[in-house]
Amino acid sequence: MYPTEPDITSFNMNFFSLQGKTAIITGGNSGLGQGYTLALAKAGANIFAVSMTGDDDRTRKLVEQEGVQYHLKIADITQDNVCREIVQECIDLFGTIDILMNNAGIGIYEKDVTAFTRLQWDKMVSVNLTAPFELAGEAAKHMIKQKSGKIINTCSVFSFLGGQWSPAYAATKHGLAGFTKAYCDELAQYNIQVNGIAPGYFTTDITKSTRADTDKNQRVLDHIPANRWGNILDLMGTVVYLASDASNYVNGTLVTVDGGYLVR
Repeated sequence: MYPTEPDITSFNMNFFSLQGKTAIITGGNSGLGQGYTLALAKAGANIFAVSMTGDDDRTRKLVEQEGVQYHLKIADITQDNVCREIVQECIDLFGTIDILMNNAGIGIYEKDVTAFTRLQWDKMVSVNLTAPFELAGEAAKHMIKQKSGKIINTCSVFSFLGGQWSPAYAATKHGLAGFTKAYCDELAQYNIQVNGIAPGYFTTDITKSTRADTDKNQRVLDHIPANRWGNILDLMGTVVYLASDASNYVNGTLVTVDGGYLVR
């Protein structure tokens, strides 16, 4: 119950505005991450992108055309103390961190599950699960002080499903879903919302070989009621919503964007 009856006429599109906010996004200058970055910028957020590579001229131009600031940090988020350095550098540059988008992730696949090695497992866990845990922990220290913040984790439909050919991918995405819920339980008292986005099958470089194989492509489409692969435009509104005040009572959940994949 609200202490007083809310005034529903106070709702307006400014609830979706990120004007004056600052967002850290890992893997933010390529693939789906580039789309997330541009969506946050279009909503008004300054961008602190983190990437393993510095090839981001197009991303920088797209972001700066929106009248917001853009900074790229080249870093390996799996290395000791790097996550702490990322958060501190963002605060030093922009004075705050309002949004953390844990987007960076990798996939390693083997046709035979018994061929999957400990080295492959450790690499995927360090990128897909440990780094988001460390970044969220560092960001939360500052969000707690300011009594507000948004942490968004890129999960997957494989946060709900088995992962044929990649036990580590499914395990890390399940783990990220659990971590999302656990952090919500800890941080909601400080007006911090922790949620996940769970994309289905999307047209990215990673899925190019599957889409090029007629049989594999058709098997995927047969599982999607929308009868098409997703594209980045299908995700951009979701990230703005979860980063904005419009989602202030949405917490500890995964928003699935999959064209209906999970219903079949």
